[in-house]
Amino acid sequence: MAGHNKWSKVKHRKAVVDKRRAKAWSMCSRAIISVARQGGPDPEFNFALRAAIDEARYYNVPQENIERAIKKGAGGGTGDNFEPVRYEGYGPGGVAIVVDALTDNRTRTAADVRNIFAENAGKFGASGSVAHLFKAVARITIVSKSVQPLSSDAALEAALNAGADDCVESAGEDDHSVQPGTWDVLCPPTELAAVKASLAAVGTIKVERSGFDMLAITTTQVSPADAEPLAELIDALEDNDDVKHVYSNAVFPEA
Repeated sequence: MAGHNKWSKVKHRKAVVDKRRAKAWSMCSRAIISVARQGGPDPEFNFALRAAIDEARYYNVPQENIERAIKKGAGGGTGDNFEPVRYEGYGPGGVAIVVDALTDNRTRTAADVRNIFAENAGKFGASGSVAHLFKAVARITIVSKSVQPLSSDAALEAALNAGADDCVESAGEDDHSVQPGTWDVLCPPTELAAVKASLAAVGTIKVERSGFDMLAITTTQVSPADAEPLAELIDALEDNDDVKHVYSNAVFPEA
């Protein structure tokens, strides 16, 4: 029975990982379709498309999937017309939450997100209710090209020389593991292309990923009583098929 129980846990964990991978691939394809439709299919002239392709490669999306998504977006028409939408609200303990989604049906997604907030001790907010508590940044993930991990001093020096604002150790996300010595370089969104090019020109550094993010300007300390329901709310939002990113200003208790 012990062996059976262990295998059951392994299967459950694998199912979770597979589901998150499928969700990431779907979101990457939607993003590529959306930006290719808006700015054209050539990543040399469509920087948003270039960033979306980088993110897709970070999640190991097959090249044929990327090319198919670009063709769908460039082809126009009425099918697969995904557009970005943003929702805002509050979680348990007054935590600010921003939800970015890519959807082909705004009415459906808004209703889904509203219900998730309501069912998980949250409150759906009006546009602009909490967004001012965050700032938009560009995030570039870098690692060493050699087997020797990139040190904090080397990463910070490269980031500052490239014109970035900050450099922090990468925590990864979901089940996408990060190797030791992986760093996130932060800069204004308008400077992403220049900073990325400068970092890529450093012979010892490899750029793994680039894209856009939201950072909390002020944070909210979460009480032990609110920690679990808040985590459940965030998980429920992230599990929605139309939701791409969930940002919060929560600081969870260490326990």
